[in-house]
Amino acid sequence: MTNVPRHPALDDVSRAIVEQLQNDGRKSYSDIGRAVDLSEAAVRQRVQKLIESGVMQIVAITDPMQMGFSRQAMIGIRTAGDARSVADILSAIPAVEYVVITAGSYDILAEVVCKDDDDLLDLLNGTIRTTPGVVETEVFTYLQLKKQQYNWGTM
Repeated sequence: MTNVPRHPALDDVSRAIVEQLQNDGRKSYSDIGRAVDLSEAAVRQRVQKLIESGVMQIVAITDPMQMGFSRQAMIGIRTAGDARSVADILSAIPAVEYVVITAGSYDILAEVVCKDDDDLLDLLNGTIRTTPGVVETEVFTYLQLKKQQYNWGTM
């Protein structure tokens, strides 16, 4: 049996609710209800089910630069042994905001947000490169963010 993740089936109304919240996470249930032709109570129940099932989260997205974090980078990581255990360790590091196990040149990609270059260097040399199983790293520093969106999945 393969290890294929099971995805809950979303109907068109649930997708429309998600899309409404992607456009404005503070939109009221009554406004969403009018847009998708449901009552406020029905929208509230559906949103709660979407959150509980892990389909979506409602969060505040911040601009790291505005929050005092001037250095972002993606780090390609080659590992020895089980990449999953390394990914678990990296996932627990507060400055690491994204971890994915990959197939290709790198076993893991980790996105980090740091205060500055010194903070990135400390994270890289003092934490990531000393993690058991990490063999090699390559850092891709972000010079300019051209696109970042969170509205995929409903189109």
